[in-house]
Amino acid sequence: MTTVSSAEHTRRDFLYIATGAVGAVGAAAVLVPLIAQMNPDASTIAAGAPIEVDLAPIADGQIIKVFWRSKPIFIFHRTQKEIDEAKNVDVATLPDPESDAQRTKPGHEPWLVVIGICTHLGCIPIAHEGEYHGWFCPCHGSQYDTAGRIRKGPAPKNLVLPPYQFVSDTKIRIG
Repeated sequence: MTTVSSAEHTRRDFLYIATGAVGAVGAAAVLVPLIAQMNPDASTIAAGAPIEVDLAPIADGQIIKVFWRSKPIFIFHRTQKEIDEAKNVDVATLPDPESDAQRTKPGHEPWLVVIGICTHLGCIPIAHEGEYHGWFCPCHGSQYDTAGRIRKGPAPKNLVLPPYQFVSDTKIRIG
C-alpha cells in the first residue's frame, strides 16, 4: 500500500489551486464591469460636474471664457473704474433692474461671473464691446454693461449668473 505524506503535493492539490485561481479571476472579471457601470458616464459628469477655476493668472480688466455644462462662462476681473461705473448706474433706468452688488459676491466685487449667452436669442456676445464696454451681441445689437446688465437692444434680461462660490481668494467653484 502506498501512502502519501501530507507534505507532498498531489495532482488533486494542483487542481484545487488551479480551480480556485480561475474562479477568482472569473469573479473579478464579472465584478469589475458590474461596479464600473454604477459610476456616471463621462457625458453625465461633463453635463453637471462642478469645475474649479484659478483666478490668480487673470489680469485686471481681462475676461476669460471657460465651459460648464456646455455653456460658455465669462469670468471678468473688473478694474476699479469698471466697478465704479457699474455702481453709479441708476438701477431704476435698467430694463432688468439689478444693482452691481446683486451681481457679485460680497468681498469679491472685482469678479463678475456670468453665463456668456445673450438672453435674446442665445448668441455669444463679444467682450469689451459696445457703448458700455461690457458685452455686445452682434446678432441683434444687445449691449450689456460691465456688470452684465442689459442696457440697450432687444435682450429682455441681464446675462445670467451661474451658481458659483469662492473656495479661496483666488479660486472659484462653478456648479
